[in-house]
Amino acid sequence: MSAQQQYDEIGEAYEGFKALPLEQYAVVPSFLALVGDVSGKSVLDLASGTGFYSREFKRRGATDVLGIDISGEMVTVARQLEEQNPLGVRYEVGDVSELRTLEQRFDVGLAVQLLNYAQDIATTERMCRNAHGSLKPGGAFFLLNQSPDFRFDGPSPEKYGFRSELTGGEVETGPQVRTTALLDPPVSFVANRPRREVYEACLKAAGFSELTWVPLEVSEAGVREFGADHWADFHANPPLEMLRCRA
Repeated sequence: MSAQQQYDEIGEAYEGFKALPLEQYAVVPSFLALVGDVSGKSVLDLASGTGFYSREFKRRGATDVLGIDISGEMVTVARQLEEQNPLGVRYEVGDVSELRTLEQRFDVGLAVQLLNYAQDIATTERMCRNAHGSLKPGGAFFLLNQSPDFRFDGPSPEKYGFRSELTGGEVETGPQVRTTALLDPPVSFVANRPRREVYEACLKAAGFSELTWVPLEVSEAGVREFGADHWADFHANPPLEMLRCRA
């Protein structure tokens, strides 16, 4: 099943992900801190889903925010949320590997769980080139992905709301992975887990420089809520990792 079909089926349930402990106390605060101050900057959110980060950065002072996602259903949900609480965020359906030429170049690019949907290295590189061509020279590009070092036989992220398991399938970029958000009912989707060198080679080939891998941190609120010991499995086997680079 394609990424588009998977996410069309998930639709509104995707908004619930952000309430799970891993997202609420590690992923979201870490990614927001990585991107930092967007006041007065334009933001391009590739694989924007239901628009969580698009809305958040608009609220934090971004001038112009465009969210692009391959799933029409996800974009519909994002637009409904925009109608209910107008922030001025624009959304459109689009495949980043076949991205249209945008009217403007952006200061900041986001790619949360984007490159893991490319079925091969050529598609990964096309996605990176299209992102690079959509950013201003020197623009910042921030990525969030499953950690290339995550051990499927190691400590599990289940107590933080997610299950991650190998399907047994393999693509050119790495193994195929089924991630389940432990909501009620649970929501699963299948993507790939590219090797570290795939990210690095494709981003560099597209013209990005200053590539830096950045670990997730558990927020102070997460430590207060659950205690430091609760996060031992997370620290022993981090499920996700971030990456920043410059166009």
